Amino acid sequence: MASTSSTSISTFIPQRYFDVFLSFRGEDTRFNFTDHFYENLIRRGIHTFRDDSLERGEEIEPELLKAIEESRFSLIVFSENYAGSRWCLDELVKIMKCKKEMKQTVVPIFYHVDPSLVRNQTGRFGEAFSNYKEDTEEMKEKVRSWRSALTEATNISEEHVKDG
Repeated sequence: MASTSSTSISTFIPQRYFDVFLSFRGEDTRFNFTDHFYENLIRRGIHTFRDDSLERGEEIEPELLKAIEESRFSLIVFSENYAGSRWCLDELVKIMKCKKEMKQTVVPIFYHVDPSLVRNQTGRFGEAFSNYKEDTEEMKEKVRSWRSALTEATNISEEHVKDG
């Protein structure tokens, strides 16, 4: 009798725990657009992760990175102050990495911000980048990766929310 391998192809496919990872700048959209968007996703039975669902005391960064990896889709809500958050920019870099390496679907949403400002890092996005001191090689690389991820994300077909 021939032996069969216990390894299946599913071993090599990442486990998907969430349908959607929702990336957003809390101070800009948490209590308006993102809250409504999140509630509608949940109401439709779409298992969605957003960072305020973590319990206090947990290490946030590793949990966020894991949630991004375990999501089928990432929805990025770009708002006026998104680039002012290193946390958001680090999430974005991870999301774009998962898009490349794990074939995750990424959908950028521009909430009251022109996509060209994000793409070209001008306006409030440019101001945010001028506040990051590139005084070490590590920081220069980090800023380069943030800029690259922003440009790459804005080159994806997007949704632009102007009103409401």
